[in-house]
Amino acid sequence: MTQRLLTLLRGKTPPRPVDALKGGGGALLGLLFAGVLGRLAVGGGDWLHPLLVAPIGASAVLVFAVPASPLAQPRGVIGGNIVSAFIGITVALLLPGHPLVAAPLAVGLAIAAMILLGCLHPPGGAVALITVIGGPAVTKAGYLFALNPVAVDSVLLVAAGMVWNRLVGRSYPHKAPAPPPSPHGTADPLPASRIGYDAGDLDKALARYGELLDVSREDLDVLFREVEIQAHQRLHSQIRCGEVMSRDVIRLDRAQSAESALAFLQSHDLRAAPVVDEEGRVIGMARRAELQANRRRTVEAALDPFVHRVREGTPIAALLPILSTGQTHEAMVVDRDRKLVGVITQTDLIAVLYRAHIVESVL
Repeated sequence: MTQRLLTLLRGKTPPRPVDALKGGGGALLGLLFAGVLGRLAVGGGDWLHPLLVAPIGASAVLVFAVPASPLAQPRGVIGGNIVSAFIGITVALLLPGHPLVAAPLAVGLAIAAMILLGCLHPPGGAVALITVIGGPAVTKAGYLFALNPVAVDSVLLVAAGMVWNRLVGRSYPHKAPAPPPSPHGTADPLPASRIGYDAGDLDKALARYGELLDVSREDLDVLFREVEIQAHQRLHSQIRCGEVMSRDVIRLDRAQSAESALAFLQSHDLRAAPVVDEEGRVIGMARRAELQANRRRTVEAALDPFVHRVREGTPIAALLPILSTGQTHEAMVVDRDRKLVGVITQTDLIAVLYRAHIVESVL
């Protein structure tokens, strides 16, 4: 019974203590910063009553606990709170003495305005409400209440959020990770991004869904592509590199001359080959262009030490992000002593994926 209750309260995804620390610690410091600095900005006063309005506490939850949310972005925090304050004050002035009508009207108008202006922020509804039912102090302040304390609190909270989230390794204002550029400097997307759904598909799906989501379109795109990768890895996790690799590998010795290595590659119609040391361990790749430029030197002087190494038991799905970028065309399969036992090229990977696709279609 206790375990079921904990599962119900915590949800299917267990919370991480580090997220609680980042969110709670940031809110503590952010509100303290906004309250103290806000009080100093207006000339001090009673330090037992910091210059904070209650809805700013709700804004802090978004800014420090879920800084990636569109509802937590500076445009929403500052714009949403200020717009709501002005609307609430206007309604209160037009309907004095009628809080039962003015309060829901102010909140409804504030929400509509925030949506239309693109600055939806849930605490803005509370700001609109407090301007109507906040009492004589708020009524007396009039439109100045929208600037002080609402605007002052909002700006200071956003500033604190920018500093805190950067310190704990999060982006704020949030920007979805951009897809990596083409290694060839062209406008074409990476090969892995050319299949599956496209931007138009996502836009149509969101239009059919017809609901406002607390996640940006860009973040959805990144998330969905990660899901595609995870699903593909799960479906192909049983195919191992040892099953599809080439075992009879053409290799070069680091001590041989670059000229002889170049002739050797040409005789086998190869553009590149792995370079091994005296014990058969992979130490790099040698390509025709580099060998041509170093004809009078040894292979070791012309090799590229950057090599992707995998084991025979590595699922081929792990090679997809490696061999689909255009930067690398092969992966070396090595044993536990890093000795070369095989090679998998882009051609090998395409062939096995094609065969797997046929099998899946038949089944």
